[in-house]
Amino acid sequence: MMDLFHQVSQLCSKITTEKYSTSFSSAIRLLHPDLRGPVFNLYGFVRFADEIVDTFHGHDKAALLDEFKTETYRAIERRICLNPILHSFQLTVNKYNIPLHLIEAFFNSMEMDLSKTSYNSEGYKEYIYGSAEVVGLMCLCVFCDGNQQQYKQLMGGARSLGAAFQKVNFLRDVKADYQFLSRTYFPGVDFMNFTRSDKQQIEADIASDFEEAYKSILQLPVKARFGVYVAYKYYLSLFKKIKKTKPSHILEQRIRIPNFGKVLILAKAGIRSQFNIL
Repeated sequence: MMDLFHQVSQLCSKITTEKYSTSFSSAIRLLHPDLRGPVFNLYGFVRFADEIVDTFHGHDKAALLDEFKTETYRAIERRICLNPILHSFQLTVNKYNIPLHLIEAFFNSMEMDLSKTSYNSEGYKEYIYGSAEVVGLMCLCVFCDGNQQQYKQLMGGARSLGAAFQKVNFLRDVKADYQFLSRTYFPGVDFMNFTRSDKQQIEADIASDFEEAYKSILQLPVKARFGVYVAYKYYLSLFKKIKKTKPSHILEQRIRIPNFGKVLILAKAGIRSQFNIL
């Protein structure tokens, strides 16, 4: 019956991913079947922590996050938890030996969201590392499945891809972050006077992250390569659309890729994969 509990817990993480992100869930389904469950488990955990700091208004967010953090470490140590999201997460952490310092860095960034509303350059880098780069590294632990040499070789690219995703999200979600959560992640940027120069500087940084990430995607294990490549193409397309958007419009709308656009991206990626020209 323990297997059934494992299955039910992992199904909760899968459903969480599918409900919160169609793009990520679609990309995960393109991974090899061996990798899908573990990555769903990671995303379910990340999503719940993010919900605490972003949407649980009217509740003691700090207490809830602290309880979630304590329960996370207890689940990893005990190798069991009645919270299905944390139980499925600990299955992945323990199976793939995900370092605890990555989880600690993630919680550190979540805690920053509880109190910080703006960042200097150092704080921005710290936040990006904990909120996004470590998630890329957790996934890389799964993809490399114990191959430490391969993991070390691809660490930089995993971090760059996580950073690119997060920075694109920041630009996409400026309206919600700035107007409703009073957060400004980009150092030195005043969104009440968001200039073309500000936007271009941010975009140049993101383009550099995408460039570095792409090099590592080509070297990923075959089981992971196509799914990660499609996620990369989704976000790259979103980034290109944001680049075409006027600075003044960033605060007025949430930029997105329509479903037919995602289908087209997937089709093109599939063709390139068939001809081995990623």
